[in-house]
Amino acid sequence: MWPNRLQTTVRWRAREVSNTLGREITVKARKNQPEFEEWTGATTLENALLILLGAALGALFAVVIAPRWLPGLAASLTGPNPKAYWYLARGSGAVAYVLLWSSVALGLMITNKLSRVWPGGPTAVDLHQFVSLLALAFALFHALVLLGDRYIGYTLFQLLVPFASTAYRPLWVGLGQLGFYLALPVAFSFYVRRRIGHRTWRFLHYGSFGVYFLVTAHGLGAGTDANAPLMIALYGLTVLITYFLLVYRLLVSVQRPRPAAQKPREMPTARQLTDLAPPSPVTVVRSPPGRGNNARSMSPNAGNGAP
Repeated sequence: MWPNRLQTTVRWRAREVSNTLGREITVKARKNQPEFEEWTGATTLENALLILLGAALGALFAVVIAPRWLPGLAASLTGPNPKAYWYLARGSGAVAYVLLWSSVALGLMITNKLSRVWPGGPTAVDLHQFVSLLALAFALFHALVLLGDRYIGYTLFQLLVPFASTAYRPLWVGLGQLGFYLALPVAFSFYVRRRIGHRTWRFLHYGSFGVYFLVTAHGLGAGTDANAPLMIALYGLTVLITYFLLVYRLLVSVQRPRPAAQKPREMPTARQLTDLAPPSPVTVVRSPPGRGNNARSMSPNAGNGAP
């Protein structure tokens, strides 16, 4: 009888140890899992493409359709000295820069844990993704709306190909074009993160610093209002905040304690599980009449003496 009890106890102990080890492995995997893997942005790929399409259609409407449908507006858009398109390009460029800086700042806040203070981890991820797409949309509008400007006379080819135009500050304009094309894979890598892996995705996201550098150089070198006090304050403040967040991010990564290497937990042997088994109950067997002892105890732990 006692071998069956021992086998049941061993199986029960083995199952308990296996479940405990499985829970510990799951908890450790969740702790070591990157936070970005646990949060999914709210903006779908279809919505992202619609945002960019809306920006392109908006520029097309301002350049082609609005002057024909609105005669009063056409005088200011297509008059002898039109400046409306130039103003639209300057305004949308400034908005695109602020949105791009906001995206970079949010990304740094997420990685250095400041986003847990404000506005919260998942909210910061959603804002980071959505603001990046808005920055691309305004940058696209900023470029295409220049097709309506007659002062420089950009063509579609010159707007799409970096350094193709030499009419207006070609170096700084070309840097802005390179920044836009580099921002495309960085922004849309969010949708292929699980396919390319977290490490590759993070490597692509490091390109956002290059985008920010190129766009800042483009704004300072090609911007008409770059020398205005308001724009100087804007560029200076955003650069200082980005520098602070970047330095803080590096300090956090350097001072972050690394988990000590732990030896893998060994499974207990059958002998150890046997020692953990509860003692078997004592069975009392009565002797038939006429024999010496009236009763004797039988247990698996009994000695080797004669019955």
